[in-house]
Amino acid sequence: MRARFHSTIRFSLPKKVARANVWMLGLVLCVPAARAASLPHPHHQPKEVVRRIEHLERQWQHAELTADTVAMAAMLSEDYLGIYGDGTLATKAETIASFKKGTTHFSEIDTSDRKIRVYGNTAVVISKARVHGVHDGEVASGLYRYTRVYHRHNGIWKIVSFEASAIQPHGPGHEPEAGSGARATSYSQPEPVAPPEQ
Repeated sequence: MRARFHSTIRFSLPKKVARANVWMLGLVLCVPAARAASLPHPHHQPKEVVRRIEHLERQWQHAELTADTVAMAAMLSEDYLGIYGDGTLATKAETIASFKKGTTHFSEIDTSDRKIRVYGNTAVVISKARVHGVHDGEVASGLYRYTRVYHRHNGIWKIVSFEASAIQPHGPGHEPEAGSGARATSYSQPEPVAPPEQ
């Protein structure tokens, strides 16, 4: 009886330990897998669409600098709404009218830190811009961050929304974003740009 008792202890203990080890191993493997599944995956950006949007951004900024309201009318959707740095809201007609009257005009637009995200038929552009100009008769010079939204309908990309916010200094005498090393694109001396593609 004594030998059989010791034999039971000797063989049953490793089985229990083995089961515990298997359970712990499964837990260790499952936790990282669950965490990985919950992490956001990078959104695939179609390069051709991104290049097209970059081209449209250049066309739009050229139109602003030259007050080309014909190009603006072709690029803005009928239900376009813009929100400017001072909080004013403008429709397509109001935007074009302000450029025609000369109450809105820009002499320089320097952009940097541009990001483009494409979601099917919608593209979102987020960028910084240092501008010199006037909007609705008020000085609109400074550093801004803006969002412009494009939507593709029947194969044609048009601007449906725009919003800009002024980037405020962080302290007395501080130049916002100075020394950031971000590459800027200047549109102060625009080169001729082909009319918007239909």
